[in-house]
Amino acid sequence: MNPALKPLILIVEDEADLVTLLRYNLEKEGFRTVVAGDGEEALLLATERVPNLILLDWMLPLMSGLEVCRQLRRGAKTRDIPIIMVTARGEEADRVRGLNSGADDYITKPFSPTELTARMRAVLRRAAPGTSDELLQFGDVVMDLAGHRVRRQGRDVHLGPTEFRLLRHFMQHPGRVFSREQLLDIVWGHDVYVEPRTVDVHIRRLRKALNGDTEADVIRTVRSAGYALDSRVD
Repeated sequence: MNPALKPLILIVEDEADLVTLLRYNLEKEGFRTVVAGDGEEALLLATERVPNLILLDWMLPLMSGLEVCRQLRRGAKTRDIPIIMVTARGEEADRVRGLNSGADDYITKPFSPTELTARMRAVLRRAAPGTSDELLQFGDVVMDLAGHRVRRQGRDVHLGPTEFRLLRHFMQHPGRVFSREQLLDIVWGHDVYVEPRTVDVHIRRLRKALNGDTEADVIRTVRSAGYALDSRVD
């Protein structure tokens, strides 16, 4: 691939070890990277280089990630750049503040590289929906929306219509936790009454079809919260 065609990712992070880890994993996945160690440098690089996506730490020297995000959203050259907030602050109120400041997504430390790259690809797809909206991928799971087919490690995965809609929603929002009620509204619709526990039945069917004997379970159950597409093991 022509290096100029690879998406450029601006990593805004002051922890050297994490920067090294992020650069290694992102470049291995086909991204180009540029790094800013503080908020002021991030604003400068974002204007000069105009990256395809910004990974923005919350806690930064000189200027917080929230303020960086707000200023990026006010800049003519930077207001449309997708931003994923990366932080150790995992409380719901913090996530709301991050998203309200203009971030497109929010991921808490520690996170798996697979989840991060999947979220990045999802955000990039939403930013340019015409480029790859018929093919979704998370790890070794590939979903062809046009052909209505799912494959994992080269084998066909046979899903019923409801399981297909569930997986499509998860793959469009990797890593995000959805409650049973949210999934009912999204997959079944607002006007259809279905018991919340029905979601559990379809999740079990999805897992059975998706996960082979030697394959990791990519559907994560979050106690008292719901489900997520996530390769991280708790």
